[in-house]
Amino acid sequence: MRLSVFTRLSLRTVALGYLFVLLVLPLGIILYRTFERGIGAFLDSITTPAAISAFQLSMIIVAIVVPLNVVFGVITALALVRSKFPGRNLVQGLVDLPIATSPVVVGVSLILLWGAGGWFGALENIGFKVIFSLPGMVIATIFVTLPFVVREVEPVLHEIGEDQEMAAATLGANRWQTFWRITLPAIRWGLTYGVVLTVARSLGEFGAVIMVSTALPGQSQTLTLLVHGRYINDHNTFGAYSAATLLMGMALIVLLLMTLLERKRGPE
Repeated sequence: MRLSVFTRLSLRTVALGYLFVLLVLPLGIILYRTFERGIGAFLDSITTPAAISAFQLSMIIVAIVVPLNVVFGVITALALVRSKFPGRNLVQGLVDLPIATSPVVVGVSLILLWGAGGWFGALENIGFKVIFSLPGMVIATIFVTLPFVVREVEPVLHEIGEDQEMAAATLGANRWQTFWRITLPAIRWGLTYGVVLTVARSLGEFGAVIMVSTALPGQSQTLTLLVHGRYINDHNTFGAYSAATLLMGMALIVLLLMTLLERKRGPE
């Protein structure tokens, strides 16, 4: 169907207006509020002990969550693509469960499991505290980021098939050699996208983390919780805008990295 010039211009205007109102305008307001006092005030706001601690904690969570998601994500994807087993469809549904479940519900579920009165609450008696500490925040983040690596790697495995892996096995390669020399290079781009998405979601997760964290500055407060705490509890709107701008900058770096990877992938 051929559209008239007026129709095409109208559709573009509506689309750009929609994006401007929902994305550009709010981000522009945040940037204006952040830098209206000057870049020095912004730097002072994001270099406070609470902000530095929140940044470090966010990086620690990312450093733990990403490798675990890579390992278990690749294993899960291989199991779903290369194996036929009873309950396979159930596993497929469980992988997508974090996408369909509210992060707040995830946090409540973790409290019921790992809290003082939960199924595994007795672990606190031996000194292993999960809820309102780093392990609970890591578990919550792993849950909400679980699908990304699996769903990026799985279609690549379908695409490459099993011919090269079978040929390597015929030539005497064991399973580890086959994975390391054949499978991993073939899925590297899908795996890379999954890692990038996992990093972005880990940095921005709020709903599940706030349920299993004390949100106390310097103890269990991530960058997203810092924004919430400054804006709601401390009524420090400038500090909240500054922390939000820091998060936005990190998100832009992740987006830029993904764009560069896409360009590098193109010629191949």
